[in-house]
Amino acid sequence: MEAYTGFAAVYDLFQDNVPYDAWCVYLAALLADCGVKEGLVLDLGCGTGNMTCRLAGLGYDMIGVDSSAEMLEIAQDKQDGPRSILYLCQDMRSFELYGTVAAVISVCDSINYITDLEELTEVFRLVNNYLDPGGVFIFDLNTVYKYEALLADNTFAEVRDESSFIWENDYDRQERIHALDLTLFIREGKDGLYRRYTETHFQRAYRLSEVKRAAEAAGLSFVAAYDAFTREPVRPDSERMYVILRERGKTDGRLHC
Repeated sequence: MEAYTGFAAVYDLFQDNVPYDAWCVYLAALLADCGVKEGLVLDLGCGTGNMTCRLAGLGYDMIGVDSSAEMLEIAQDKQDGPRSILYLCQDMRSFELYGTVAAVISVCDSINYITDLEELTEVFRLVNNYLDPGGVFIFDLNTVYKYEALLADNTFAEVRDESSFIWENDYDRQERIHALDLTLFIREGKDGLYRRYTETHFQRAYRLSEVKRAAEAAGLSFVAAYDAFTREPVRPDSERMYVILRERGKTDGRLHC
């Protein structure tokens, strides 16, 4: 799958309605609740660095990992603060770091792109391996409800002067695999012509019980799951949930949520 290639150039344009500042405040509060108020933090599936840069602005030492070189080029250009961010072009299913980190975060449903439960467990094992003793993993997931009731087989479109898109959804309820066919029309040059790009993205809807089993198999402890941007339990109609897992296998310097 060649995802986030043509889309990388206009990703931030179409995400301009996402309240990243509020999301960052919420995420930073969760980190603080778990005792991570400073130190090295990995942003897994960091994309164009919207959350990475904001957390760096709060004083965290950030590493960003993403499999799209095009997205990382844009993220690299955003660095304008005193703290340099290390960006690595790697697949989250096989990423490697130079040492351990205090926390790992993953937002904007990056984990939903892991469409196989065994591969999800492997991602969790890698996270566990690179976490400090007692470190935490905080990530969000689109819920089964969102795929079934909101995305389903619907088509969305948006037209802007710079670019336009058609977003066609196809959700397999039995396999819980969501296919997103994205057609982009991006204006290039000064002649007013638009180039067409097509991408297909695949995501999987995970039940919380599956996430817990994968975490257990990977050696991580389940801490909490919240209806996104609240401290309330996940509801049947929650569209997004935040999950907190904790490293439990190392013995020194353990943090506590």
